[in-house]
Amino acid sequence: MAESQIVLPWGHLAVGYIVYSLGVRLRHGVPPEGPAVIALAVGTQLPDLIDKPLAWTFGVLPSGRSLGHSLLFAVLLGAVVWALGKRYNRRPAVVALLIGYLSHVIVDVLPAVRAGQWEIIGALLWPVLPVYQYPGELDRSVVEFLLALDFTALPLAGVVGSVLALGLWVFDGMPGVRTILYSIRAQRLDHS
Repeated sequence: MAESQIVLPWGHLAVGYIVYSLGVRLRHGVPPEGPAVIALAVGTQLPDLIDKPLAWTFGVLPSGRSLGHSLLFAVLLGAVVWALGKRYNRRPAVVALLIGYLSHVIVDVLPAVRAGQWEIIGALLWPVLPVYQYPGELDRSVVEFLLALDFTALPLAGVVGSVLALGLWVFDGMPGVRTILYSIRAQRLDHS
């Protein structure tokens, strides 16, 4: 796969944050809250956190874009986390996680859709449809993949999007930072 088609972790985070922040501002007129932003960040990485290790490290999945990138799995995941969010009154965090998750899956297939590479989007309905196996993808680890990247070849749109998302996050008051710091402080107090 050409590196120009790769969306790196911070690119997924950037797209997810821009979509979520603008959606929250349009709907509620306020910036997003910390716990939801943390859930969003997890959601934007979750498809790769599921697929890459299970395919590349353990050889359980056929591709680094299979189970976690399947909309069929997303429906099951959505039902489970929605039920948990409802039970524990964490619906904003669940919505954020699912928006992050779906933004990741959509962003991953956009280059293939634009190029008319329909065989690549089979992951959206895996295991009903076969997944595309990228040349050599099962012969590396996540760390090897990241170390082999040529950062000078990354698309300008990804860099610009990441900078815009960072600016929006700062403008929003850096939601999530206080939540994490509070959690660290609470842990320290519990261990004292």
